[in-house]
Amino acid sequence: MRTYSSKKEAKSSNELVENLQNYFVDKLNGISKAFGENQAFEAVEWLRDEGLHGGGVRFEAKDEMIFNRASVNISQVHYDDEKTKKLSSATAISCIIHPKNPHAPSMHMHFSWTQMREGKGYWRLMADLNPSLLPSTKEKKIFDTMLANAAGEKYIKEGLAQGERYFNIPVLNRTRGVSHFYLEGFNTGDFERDRVYVEQFAKKVVDAYIEIITNALKEHTGYTQEERQTQIDYHTLYLFQVLTLDRGTTSGLLVHNQNDVGIMGSIPSHVNRDLLASWVSKMPKPQEKLLESILEALPQENPTPVELETKKRLANAVREHYKAYPEALSQQASGEIIPPTVDNHA
Repeated sequence: MRTYSSKKEAKSSNELVENLQNYFVDKLNGISKAFGENQAFEAVEWLRDEGLHGGGVRFEAKDEMIFNRASVNISQVHYDDEKTKKLSSATAISCIIHPKNPHAPSMHMHFSWTQMREGKGYWRLMADLNPSLLPSTKEKKIFDTMLANAAGEKYIKEGLAQGERYFNIPVLNRTRGVSHFYLEGFNTGDFERDRVYVEQFAKKVVDAYIEIITNALKEHTGYTQEERQTQIDYHTLYLFQVLTLDRGTTSGLLVHNQNDVGIMGSIPSHVNRDLLASWVSKMPKPQEKLLESILEALPQENPTPVELETKKRLANAVREHYKAYPEALSQQASGEIIPPTVDNHA
């Protein structure tokens, strides 16, 4: 049985992420009903230490007519019974949506509350739009306008700057998507006011994305094989960024192996292993070894499917690499360091 933290702020933040999960899943189910096979997302639960230290539940897309891969995850890990740990609890919602239609952009968001043993805590806010077909001018404008409105004048500049740094891919001289926001360590000193800010921010992200995907599915009922290949190539870049640069993903994998499939929920269904292999020579040492291990974990065919067992192999490849080369963690994303406390599902 999954347990929950007894701390007031942790309880409140868990209620928040549960409400946000329901809000987003309901709207995504509406997309399936309007444009697809009317198949609702299904819940999958995981437990941390058999539930003693919490766990989480993710809702996974089942409508393959609409979604390539999609998951809406919440988790709470806590250590109420281990007084020696500096971390008291970490509560998060992390979502990644990869539509099947290449004209509909992917989207990632992450909102979390981390609380330390002595009582101090902070929020983390992340949201980014990731189209496979460029330019994506109209979609980017909707997302950028939403971010400015959601963040407010006080935080928008910092959030955009940190987002651009975090989702930068130096060896490919580009960012993962077209619009990125990342605000780390957010705490004004008023927990309830901050909680409302986070809730409103997250709902605006959801609403903007639902507008974007709805427009795309209305305007583009089909796509070409060339557009599908462009999407697969972009999904290859997405996998590359998540597995070689994303601190949240790596942190979650290094802390434990009890939710590898959930953490790998952000990986699209197919990638281009030939394109991925062409980037090995661009990698700084020892990261070329990581990419070689990722290639070894992938099937040989192309397009390359990323199914359940492959996800487990990929998770283990990342974990074993950083156990062997812990100094290589310094080569990951250059935004603020994400402590190894929350399954980020980037």
